[in-house]
Amino acid sequence: RKVVVWFFIATFALTVAADAARAAAEDDKAVKQANDAFYSALNALFEGEVDAMSDVWSHAADVTYMGPGGALEVRWNEVLENWQKQAAKKLGGEVNPEKMRVTVGRDLAVISCIEIGENIENGKPLKVSIRATNIFRKERGTWKMIGHHTDLLPHLQEYAE
Repeated sequence: RKVVVWFFIATFALTVAADAARAAAEDDKAVKQANDAFYSALNALFEGEVDAMSDVWSHAADVTYMGPGGALEVRWNEVLENWQKQAAKKLGGEVNPEKMRVTVGRDLAVISCIEIGENIENGKPLKVSIRATNIFRKERGTWKMIGHHTDLLPHLQEYAE
């Protein structure tokens, strides 16, 4: 009889562990997809399109943006205003993440990476190679960006004002 009880306990424990591992793998994949969506939105922003960026971000009051221009934006309306200014500039070019390190928790995730690429200003290519940290929160089952922090880029300093 004890063997049967231990068998059911072990089976239950293995099932719970397998479910947790499956959920963790699904969250890891979803966070990476959210990060991909952010960089797709960023590259669309360089062409003047801001709507995709709005879709990627949480619209909560606690979001923060400390981008390559040097500003600290807090609350979604301030973050959006900064993205709109950048979109209006139509910087062109493309930036993508490399050397990504992904850490996923139950409701929060962090991706550290190097953003590599270039923008184009007045026909001149401007190299981008900066460190970045992207923070995501699971909101109603969807991973949304709540923070983006990068090194500074001199050609974007005007967005700090």
